[in-house]
Amino acid sequence: MGEEVQQATPLDEELSESWERLPDSETHLRGVWVGTGEFLEGYWQVAIFAQEYFRQDPLGPELRQRLQTALRAVPGVTDAAEQDNETWMVSGSPSGEARCRAAANVLDELADRMRNVYEGLDDEY
Repeated sequence: MGEEVQQATPLDEELSESWERLPDSETHLRGVWVGTGEFLEGYWQVAIFAQEYFRQDPLGPELRQRLQTALRAVPGVTDAAEQDNETWMVSGSPSGEARCRAAANVLDELADRMRNVYEGLDDEY
């Protein structure tokens, strides 16, 4: 685990490729996992661990909007949509690494705010 985006061993035989950014001390807020396989029919799944904690509060919709914007802005992406609260489906030609970096950048930009809300230090939310 670490601060850098890196290629990872696929979690199971159905996946052909995966990438991750798993910060040692803040995987729950800044962690990203990206994977693809034949069963995804050209899509990549992008898992955002922080979305588990930010659903209905004001930071949740902002986080989702910023992720959607960032993922769609990766050159070659044709669509990015939420599959469920913590998982996105992203189509197009970019590498898993590029998709992972785009999501990680959003999480880094929001890290201080997410940390404060998660730790109960921000009464605004």
